[in-house]
Amino acid sequence: MFSFNKKILAYFDFALLLLTIPIILLSWHLINENNSFLGDKVLVYMFIGFLVFIVVFLIPMQQVPWLIISFYWLNILLLLIVEFFGSTRLGAQRWLEIPFVHFTFQPSETMKIALILMLAYLINKNPPKKNGYGIFQFLKFSFFILLPFVFVLKQPDLGTSLVLLLMSYGVLFLIGVNYKIWLILLVAIGFLSPILYANLHDYQKKRIIDFISKDPDYQVQQSIIAIGSGGILGKDKQEATQAMYQFLPIATSDFIFPYFAERFGFIGVIGLFILYGMLIFHIFSLSREDKKDYFLKVVSYCVGLLIFIYFSVNIAMTIGLAPVVGIPLPFFSYGGTSFITFMVLFAILENILAFKYKFVYNHSSFLNQGP
Repeated sequence: MFSFNKKILAYFDFALLLLTIPIILLSWHLINENNSFLGDKVLVYMFIGFLVFIVVFLIPMQQVPWLIISFYWLNILLLLIVEFFGSTRLGAQRWLEIPFVHFTFQPSETMKIALILMLAYLINKNPPKKNGYGIFQFLKFSFFILLPFVFVLKQPDLGTSLVLLLMSYGVLFLIGVNYKIWLILLVAIGFLSPILYANLHDYQKKRIIDFISKDPDYQVQQSIIAIGSGGILGKDKQEATQAMYQFLPIATSDFIFPYFAERFGFIGVIGLFILYGMLIFHIFSLSREDKKDYFLKVVSYCVGLLIFIYFSVNIAMTIGLAPVVGIPLPFFSYGGTSFITFMVLFAILENILAFKYKFVYNHSSFLNQGP
């Protein structure tokens, strides 16, 4: 008979949820006041996300490594299927249609989870030596990183593919790779950058050229106006004209930050930055729970980097310091896929922490277990 051991909660990291809930509630408040229909959908996504969190939290993934390997290759297969049978929107072929229910599914989102787990499994199985990983291990990791990168890039989805690349190699840098390999890699990128640029799609080249040589486009101009009009303390809902009169495009999604800045002003923005900073710092700090647990290290580094990259790029593009690439603000921008993806990653983190001493759900001798 299945019975959940309540002592598992002694190792549950409640701080992770306490730092996230204010961000989620702020997001719902903004979206709901802008569009009550979308606000109701956010509540549905929140409910589904917390259900998924509970289910993933209870999966003993470290005890069944074949599950991690299978999940990685299943996502590679789904990316391959997208290549031939995926549905196309606005020139991008990124979605698979789920039969009979008329829903679509984006395999590049679950690929983030699969890649994180795969890297955690491989690094935990073969931790770095004193001088870091050598060329053989680096190439092995690169194979598992570049395979999904190429598939996602071909969709084309430059934003997500670069996120996968930055997150993965960022983790290898933090875990430890021989410095000579990084020097060789930097030189190679310098020489190959013209070739890489030449192989971009025309619209991607245009986006880069426009960003460098032209004034900000309409979206970014309205975003900057919204941020500036918020002043120190922000404006009431009726006075937040950029969003209320729809001068600011997609104010509930990729450009929700300028809407927040218009409503809550400079003080609110500082508060939001502090919330995200505390969340990212706390996630990185989890890597120090056990210096020998490389599975925990990799997952915490990956999740922390992922939130940092999303946060930085989203804010930068809304103020004209980065091209508009459609990257959401984690737990803040409207969108069920992004929200559920991060809930799954948080559930994995909590699972590693709660079950780190390898007791099981109905283990009768938990009281005798020590750290």
